[in-house]
Amino acid sequence: MKARVAAALPWTIVVLQVVLIALGIVFEALGNSSSSSLGVGFAAKTLGGAAAILVFPVVGVVILSRRPGHPIGWILCTMNLGWAINHFAGSYARYALVANPGSLPAGKLAVWLYFWPGFVSIGLFVFLGLLFPDGTLLSPRWRPVAWLVAGYIVVAPVALAFAPGPIDDTIGFAVTNPAGVGGSLGGVLHLAAGAVQMLTVPLFAVAAVSLILRQRLARGQERQQLKWFTSSVAVVAVLVIVQSAIMVGYGSQAEMPVWARLFEDVGNVIDALIPAVAACIAILKYRLYEIDIIINRTLVYGSLTATLVLFYFGGIVVLQRVFVALTGQKSTLAVVASTLLIAGLFNPLRRRVQGFVDRRFYRRKYDARKTLEAFSTKLRDETDLEALSDRLVGVVRETMQPAHISLWLRPDPYSKGKQAD
Repeated sequence: MKARVAAALPWTIVVLQVVLIALGIVFEALGNSSSSSLGVGFAAKTLGGAAAILVFPVVGVVILSRRPGHPIGWILCTMNLGWAINHFAGSYARYALVANPGSLPAGKLAVWLYFWPGFVSIGLFVFLGLLFPDGTLLSPRWRPVAWLVAGYIVVAPVALAFAPGPIDDTIGFAVTNPAGVGGSLGGVLHLAAGAVQMLTVPLFAVAAVSLILRQRLARGQERQQLKWFTSSVAVVAVLVIVQSAIMVGYGSQAEMPVWARLFEDVGNVIDALIPAVAACIAILKYRLYEIDIIINRTLVYGSLTATLVLFYFGGIVVLQRVFVALTGQKSTLAVVASTLLIAGLFNPLRRRVQGFVDRRFYRRKYDARKTLEAFSTKLRDETDLEALSDRLVGVVRETMQPAHISLWLRPDPYSKGKQAD
């Protein structure tokens, strides 16, 4: 019976999150039904946010189905439950208090429920960084950090749920906390709420430090697993920086052009999708893929794309200025010329970027390839078998670095027969 309950519990948690997300989408759609905001943008934002929340529990269930009881599977399965509650409560509160006031009961209670469960999800995400990939801490010295995170998961939601005063108006309106506690206890809870909110960013930094240290100390299978996860986190960090730069540049989402809003909505899904899938591959099937090749190609083509985009738009700007100076008006020839420039630069620039990445990040493989290329050239010109044998032994020692090496050449039966005659 216990085994059945343990097997059914992850699916129950995931189904609960799906139901909460679905109800949140329904109330969000009802709240916008009378406006012109329904459309592709609304669908991308709403469904994208739902996918970003649900991808982690789905991956967690996959891991638990293959590795029952794995701590990382349980963390992934439960990590976004707080955000799922947050999503439902925010949509319900907006409909009950703003879109159609008085139509539904407990609107203020929904605002309260919107405010604090997400901090449990934040704490579990930090635990993911501390425990990945095997579910244990980096060393016993990290136990105080783990206890600090556990305390954060307990204190943060309790303090925020019962601290007196107005609730943060991040969903568009302010409501006085209906569960706020008065007196000296309320003052203590108010101070605790402020303190735990200030701890959020440092805790993420501590989790990142744990991953970096574990990556440096890891060997064998764990190192391969960490390559998947840390690489995905690095990609997400770059995306978040780009999203933040766009937000700062335009001031608010309402002022963004369509492409920027679409990039932000798609980016929110990718931010969740990449680490979740990487964690699943790292724990279950990392041997099926060569992470070094993926990292190499990401570095090469990411750098190549950024450089070509810079050349393209830079070429357009420069050539347009030239045309304006010569003819007094802009010309589409600037776009054509920049496109031809990019086409001509693609292969030479790709080779140069590939060479730089190999020299900088894959030096050992780069040196081995150069050694083999030099040996291939020597092989075409050398006819002395003894010299070639010595050279071959040297190449193997240099590239593969074996503990022992010996070379045996099969005798030529034709020359033996000729000597017998």
